[in-house]
Amino acid sequence: MFADYAKIYVKAGNGGNGIVAYRREKYEPMGGPAGGDGGNGADIVMEVDEGLNTLMDFKYQRHFKAEHGESGMSSNKHGKSREPMILKVPPGTVVKNAETEEVIADLTTHTQRAVIAKGGRGGRGNSRFVSSRNTAPDFAEGGEPGEEFDLILELKLMADVGLVGFPSVGKSTLLSRVSRATPKIASYPFTTIQPNLGVVIVRDKSFVMADLPGLIEGAADGTGLGIQFLRHVERTKVLVHVIDIAETEYRDAVEDYKIIRNELKEYNEKLLKRPEIIALNKIEVLQDRENIERFKREVETDSKIVEISAVTGEGIQALNDLIIETLENYVPEEEEETIDQDVRVVYRHEKQEAPFEIKRGMDGTFEIHGKEIETLFMRTDFSRDAAVRRFARQMRSMGIDDALREKGVQSGDVVRIKDFEFEFIE
Repeated sequence: MFADYAKIYVKAGNGGNGIVAYRREKYEPMGGPAGGDGGNGADIVMEVDEGLNTLMDFKYQRHFKAEHGESGMSSNKHGKSREPMILKVPPGTVVKNAETEEVIADLTTHTQRAVIAKGGRGGRGNSRFVSSRNTAPDFAEGGEPGEEFDLILELKLMADVGLVGFPSVGKSTLLSRVSRATPKIASYPFTTIQPNLGVVIVRDKSFVMADLPGLIEGAADGTGLGIQFLRHVERTKVLVHVIDIAETEYRDAVEDYKIIRNELKEYNEKLLKRPEIIALNKIEVLQDRENIERFKREVETDSKIVEISAVTGEGIQALNDLIIETLENYVPEEEEETIDQDVRVVYRHEKQEAPFEIKRGMDGTFEIHGKEIETLFMRTDFSRDAAVRRFARQMRSMGIDDALREKGVQSGDVVRIKDFEFEFIE
């Protein structure tokens, strides 16, 4: 079975907690703090496996949770950090954040890896906080939470040649003729509802050909198989545009060609620059050459045209030779470089984004948001007074107290960070 789309949830491992501990050896009555650090949580990594060609595995399992780091131990023993969770994906997989639709990774080559969700850092034990002013700290840090996302996986097939065209123009028949692929072939539209791949061997050379689902007008806007089809066109090096020149489905060959070209443009204008070969199919049922001559006369194109019959095999060798020649002369498209005039070096003392943001909730509470303050919150053990006092000092040093006063907070008002609420007291 084939799948080119999946939505999954990933959760990297949380960091292990640091602990509060002290040396208890018989002859070390003043041994001091000895709490170990927690281990790091496991990352979630995606790796390309060229032996895969479908996302079907992600249809059956949609939730992936990595191991948490081990908590620290006494005698300054650190908790164990966890090995990454490796998820195997086929070449051509694009990973997106489901909420923002931001592309996280574009995985194309064998063994290529990308860290999709970063595991949480382990918390520090109390021995890390020893200073001349505090020789016996009574607090430790909790581990950071691992990143978690809802992800969209899209597979764009990695093929040398893509067969494009309206339904029932003979793309599947052509693929079965030139390779050992066995796509479904029938005399009704949308017989092909998923891409089929075949390896074409021409003397001492070969290439991969993809029979892509039929395209219709409005596909760029999602009509028919729409985006499901167009997604795969982006990865192909050469497009073979198959035309029913006999007009057996009572459509106009010239109009069909223009519609398909327009849909490619609407989806991604760069596709119009892709090398194209026009295959005029079903010549075995033509009574004369009037349709062929009209097509060549009315279609303005620099693409090479070849006349074929996918049923009888006529013209197939010429088509294969033309594909080999085009592939040998193929030059990858250069990515456009975008230069941001505002890009500059950001030094450590500068803030790329505000460490916190304060909003007034509907219930009158003051809500504090921000990655930095929320991370500090998650790492604080609120069961220990020393840790709470440290957290309060960190909030003051970040300027949160002053910012709350500017927002009009009064003594006794409720302040919320994540799910935790406390009173503001002057």
